[in-house]
Amino acid sequence: MTVGPVRRDEATAAFFDGTARGELLLFRCPAGHFSPPYSQQCDTCASVDLTAVAASGGASVVSRSVAHRRGGHRDILVVAELDEGPWWWSKVIDVEPEQVVAGARLTVVVERADEESEAVPVFRLA
Repeated sequence: MTVGPVRRDEATAAFFDGTARGELLLFRCPAGHFSPPYSQQCDTCASVDLTAVAASGGASVVSRSVAHRRGGHRDILVVAELDEGPWWWSKVIDVEPEQVVAGARLTVVVERADEESEAVPVFRLA
């Protein structure tokens, strides 16, 4: 089951340029703190001098839920703490719900709903 379709706009263009390269972009301030990609200032020190950097791709499950859909399909949704610190929510693909437990290691990958849709970060078990 794919995520999307998702389309870019002016505010999300740089983020989706990163996902097209297979990267989840975060923001880092001069003090080295990381903030989520939608931040306008550092979540820790409030600096507005932010640089986009690629996340390492590792994360750990904080919480999970299973969304049941028509036709017996289900999506495993998680809140995950990226190795850099910010939390990100998305779905976990290619896994059974009982395999996704708090603390489980994840890897960020990107997925497209179709060729015209943007690549979206999702997780796989590491």
